[in-house]
Amino acid sequence: MPGVGSRAKGPDGPARGRAICALLPNGGRWLHLVRIGARKGGFLSAERDRGADPADEGPVQLDTSVAHMARVYDYWLGGKDNFAADRAAAEQAIAANPGILRDVRANRAFLARAVRYLAAERGIRQFLDIGTGIPTANNTHEVAQSVAPECRVVYVDNDPVVLTHARALLTSAPEGATAYIDADLRDTRRILERAAQTLDFSRPVAVTLLAILHLIPDEDDPRGIVATLMAATASGSYLALSHPAGDIRPAAVAEMSRRINARLGSTRGTMRNHAQIARFFDGLTLVEPGVVQPQWWRPATPSSDAEVAVWCGVARKA
Repeated sequence: MPGVGSRAKGPDGPARGRAICALLPNGGRWLHLVRIGARKGGFLSAERDRGADPADEGPVQLDTSVAHMARVYDYWLGGKDNFAADRAAAEQAIAANPGILRDVRANRAFLARAVRYLAAERGIRQFLDIGTGIPTANNTHEVAQSVAPECRVVYVDNDPVVLTHARALLTSAPEGATAYIDADLRDTRRILERAAQTLDFSRPVAVTLLAILHLIPDEDDPRGIVATLMAATASGSYLALSHPAGDIRPAAVAEMSRRINARLGSTRGTMRNHAQIARFFDGLTLVEPGVVQPQWWRPATPSSDAEVAVWCGVARKA
């Protein structure tokens, strides 16, 4: 029963603020999630799904006094699965760049259109969604399985809060499957090995990297990461990618990036321009209309809005 209220104790006595204890079903097993707000900030303890992977066993703790991008994004989308530090970072970003709310919603709409296009028009039945984020409307498996219930989807994220919600809420149609991997995008070997337990990489796979690559700095070779992922896929696979734009509303975006980077702990966002983002598709064949702003990628209704600060595209592997 997600969201069952409870009182909890922190390391220094009773927790202050909202404490949540939830037992979340996961394929016949249970996950335990406790949010504890002790004094300033607090910590979150999430017991991972024991038995899924020996490396994942045991509780993990997060410092909820530091913002996390997935939870900031959740706040921008109107979600409630975020903490005070996330909300503060999100509001600082909005103050610097009010258009961010339009950006993230346009990006989310692109996800739904791209997945539907790949499932309905290109016959893709396997999806590797990296940088899942906290579940909201039109999640990848919901869109794909509304077209073809047999679609199989693997979600990847590195925040136990995200994965706990995903396991509880992102349930597959009986004909298909969903799976969840706790991994950093840079750990491509782990992602591919774990994903292969659910996906058949000898058949086409759609890899989705939406609003995630800006969290990989240039020194960590984000283009190499994308190339490694796509090299593991079969001919006829697709890459769907979106990335915040550094060359649309550049002053506002730069100030937003500065403010939010100051609150994200070790994570830093790197804004890139159209040319830099287009290079992620090197070696692939772009689907029309190419690398564009998300409101212009195959919209149901044409848009005249030129201000969405995101570049996106879908491309096919020969």
